[in-house]
Amino acid sequence: MINEHAKPLSRLDYFLQFISQPQAIASVAPSSQALGDAMMRHGRVAEANTVVEFGPGTGAITQVICRTLKPGAAFLAIETNPKFVELISEHYPEVHVVEDDALNVGKHLQKLGLANCDVLISGLPFAAFDDGIQTGLLDAAYEVLAPGGRFVTFTYIHSPLLPRGNRFRDKLVDKFGSVERTPVIWRNLPPAFAYVALKPA
Repeated sequence: MINEHAKPLSRLDYFLQFISQPQAIASVAPSSQALGDAMMRHGRVAEANTVVEFGPGTGAITQVICRTLKPGAAFLAIETNPKFVELISEHYPEVHVVEDDALNVGKHLQKLGLANCDVLISGLPFAAFDDGIQTGLLDAAYEVLAPGGRFVTFTYIHSPLLPRGNRFRDKLVDKFGSVERTPVIWRNLPPAFAYVALKPA
């Protein structure tokens, strides 16, 4: 159950976190409800038995996942920012959140007695990462997805104009083969869209 009495991180606090870690956060504001809804729909989160989230941040997408999950579904979130980990733990006690690098996702699923996940939702700024980080994170995501599983990550509207954004898109296609792009979500700051990658069954 979502803890409605926990004090949320203010926009100012979020902005200060962005200033201190721009490559890790890469946005001046949390993701919108509209973007979260689109990711849930295209990722078929409501059908999943196990969901993993990379980089939950302040919980904007986490909240939507919690409201979408079916009863009994497992939810693991991995975050490197200790302030955000504390916030997620306080607001969403049903989420198993760990402070660690997303590269170690397999280890944390195993600790929960889970071999893989059906959906992996990512809030990480892939377009801001260098080649090695992009490759490592995609490899980790692919490894823990069950056959037929979905990897869903959002990026901002300007991402295709950036060399790293284009490189990430190409890596995603090379890794998964089947990749779709959602319509642009204009009700987000900045406007964004999501890539939906399907692991072969």
